[in-house]
Amino acid sequence: MRTKLLAAALTLGLILTGCTTEEPQAPKATGTVRLAVNPWVGYEASAAVLAYLLEHELGYKVETKKLSEEESWKGFESGDVDVIVENWGRDKEKKEFIQDKKVAVSAGLNGNKGVIGWYVPQWMVEEYPDITNWRNLNKYADLFKTDKSGELGQVLDGDPTFVTADEDLVRNLKLKYKVVYAGSEDALIKAMKSATRNRRPLLMYFYQPQWLFTQVKMAKINLPSYAIGCDAVAAKVTCDYPPYLLDKIVSKKFADTGGRAYELVRNFSWTNDHQNAVASDMTDGGMSAELAAKKWVDANKIVWKDWLPR
Repeated sequence: MRTKLLAAALTLGLILTGCTTEEPQAPKATGTVRLAVNPWVGYEASAAVLAYLLEHELGYKVETKKLSEEESWKGFESGDVDVIVENWGRDKEKKEFIQDKKVAVSAGLNGNKGVIGWYVPQWMVEEYPDITNWRNLNKYADLFKTDKSGELGQVLDGDPTFVTADEDLVRNLKLKYKVVYAGSEDALIKAMKSATRNRRPLLMYFYQPQWLFTQVKMAKINLPSYAIGCDAVAAKVTCDYPPYLLDKIVSKKFADTGGRAYELVRNFSWTNDHQNAVASDMTDGGMSAELAAKKWVDANKIVWKDWLPR
């Protein structure tokens, strides 16, 4: 009898052992989420982490669509876009697509705090201590002349589709400068790295969160202080950019029918440091977006576990 009991116990033990060593099954696919990806690496980092969790934790298929900010909003009406994960203001689009056409809704803040402004390499502040006061920029205009700006100083902007009022600011503040578009975030990063390394003057439009601030020291120009309403009429703007509490925008259809995927998007909220870590791995670390997202997800379950639907 003892022999039979022992054999039964061993058999049961083998069954239980087999159960505990099986690999966890990936969740079954439950639908498709169309995720807009705007052309800067911070956004790409947020989108990568969100896509990774949608796919690996909830079992959704994710279609990423590389679009400008304006094109992303139009995608709500055409049905091509379900989610914008990092929205910078865009009051015009909010009125058109949320208030008037009612094809989009806010899905809450994403946790990132955005800052747009003009920056110079830190070495310039050490050499020209008063350069961060906008009233002194004309005094230093000759430092920033380039072939593209001619007899004027240059303000280097990125992609012309980015949120910018720089041409209006230059005109309204009567600055002896010309806005020149580098064309991309990557071009801005290369310009600042080169200006820092070679001690070459540079006045540049830039923003946070951005991983470059973890590696290169920059100083922000103090433009006239922002006050609510000072930028209401773009052609008359004379103030700095507002502080941005970045938010998520989703299609009305996705909010109504997106189920667990919508709940995850609505709950998604992280910090500038989180985003910069993933963005740095994607750029400086040479990792793919998916691998950088996986690295962050593996190390930060305590952060994202509360984003998952209950």
